[in-house]
Amino acid sequence: MENNYWEELIFENKNFTEQPLSIGEYVHCTFINCNFANVNLSHFIFDQCHFDTCNLSSIQINQTAMREVSFINSKMLGVHFDSCNPFLFAVSFDKCILNLSSFYKVKLKGIKFISCSLHEVDFTESDLTNSSFENCDLLQAVFDSSILEKADFRTAINFSINPERNRIKKAKFSVQGLSGLLQHLDIYIE
Repeated sequence: MENNYWEELIFENKNFTEQPLSIGEYVHCTFINCNFANVNLSHFIFDQCHFDTCNLSSIQINQTAMREVSFINSKMLGVHFDSCNPFLFAVSFDKCILNLSSFYKVKLKGIKFISCSLHEVDFTESDLTNSSFENCDLLQAVFDSSILEKADFRTAINFSINPERNRIKKAKFSVQGLSGLLQHLDIYIE
């Protein structure tokens, strides 16, 4: 990897599908209304960066470092976060579309998903201890052998979690969301 280093820069209205972002380390940088669709961001380092209203669908992030990175109002279809560098991995999502993305075996302790679309997202074997899914739509999201202890699903909708296949001790659910815990039993609740 090249030794390029950028700090406290703002990238606005950039189309990185036409003019690629230079590989390197980005610290305290902000990306606003940028297009990264299908761009290879492998081996980049993003430290305390913010992505606001960006299209990051189908980006490649093999061994990419994401340390305290926030995504706001961004589209991130089919992103494989499980290929990121796990060292100090910390992300948050607010009003993002993450459909068809994967967090397979990723440690996501304390992660916050706020008002996100998480359709068909793979959380298999991920550690979501103390995570929050505030006003999120989890339609067909996969939770299998996941650690969901102390996770907050009280305002989440459309989730289906089998308590026999996941660790859910002290997780929080609303009365309206209980059907998402019983769906695997093939019973009807009215």
